[in-house]
Amino acid sequence: MDMSDAIRGGRLRGVHRPDEPMAKHVSWRAGGRAKLFYQPADVADLCEFLRTLGGSTQILFVGLGSNLLVRDGGFNGAVVFTHHALTGIEMKTGDRPRFSEDEKRGLSPVFAGAGVPAPHLARYVARHGGAGAEWMAGVPGTIGGALAMNAGCYGGETWNHVTMVRTVDRFGALNERGPEQYEVGYRHLRDKANREEWFVGATFHFESGDEKVAMARMRELLAKRVATQPLSQPNAGSVFRNPQGDHAARLIESCGLKGYTVGGAQVSPKHANFIVNVGGAKAADIEAVIDHVQATVAAQTGIALVREVRIVGERA
Repeated sequence: MDMSDAIRGGRLRGVHRPDEPMAKHVSWRAGGRAKLFYQPADVADLCEFLRTLGGSTQILFVGLGSNLLVRDGGFNGAVVFTHHALTGIEMKTGDRPRFSEDEKRGLSPVFAGAGVPAPHLARYVARHGGAGAEWMAGVPGTIGGALAMNAGCYGGETWNHVTMVRTVDRFGALNERGPEQYEVGYRHLRDKANREEWFVGATFHFESGDEKVAMARMRELLAKRVATQPLSQPNAGSVFRNPQGDHAARLIESCGLKGYTVGGAQVSPKHANFIVNVGGAKAADIEAVIDHVQATVAAQTGIALVREVRIVGERA
């Protein structure tokens, strides 16, 4: 059965569109089109959709598109859009993980779907008497994206709190896996078995806390973010990982690259580790700025900056 048969037969319940402009779905507001766009109705519908695809089809899962650049030539595959699809947060009161006695006194485990924006989980944890998720209020992406890259900021990291993940493979089979099955590092995650799977949700553990204290901490972090980052312009957050013992923004600024511009893409004068779309940027403009920053920093400092952002698709 191919996808058209599944659609005609009513087996697929989600939103499907061919030749979808990905600039509408990435935070840089630039880039090419996807051959196929699918927003599943729920996890079961996602599984059915994946079963309709051929085994060689390229698949890309996208949440808020805040860490992604699709080249101007587009993505010749299927994009699964999880935001507004794989949603829901719930307390798993009867499913406490195996922790030490001290950790068991914390908040009950919380399950969040891959399409849930990370700040929503931060607020949910705070309102239910938890602590330790406040930093997630500063993550401009979904839980799925945070899991895939071990997102973090302000001293917090996603996988410090993960007790179980739920995944789906390209044939629509669901699995539950523990953190021990992954190699976790700074802005890095690798499945030790090299399985082709995507996250549909995860269970997290947080300590007990005070709602007012947690909400105040979130307000403090968000104020800091507004003051230091170019949030009024389309951007993808931090473009490069921080080298050990240093900061990418400091290195980029030290090389005189603030304000460097190609077409509509610019190294932000406000924060050097942000590249902003100042108007009409093409994906090629953004990639050219990324490449120039990497080359310049390497030439002047000897440090090879590593991208946080993912670049996919074909050049125009």
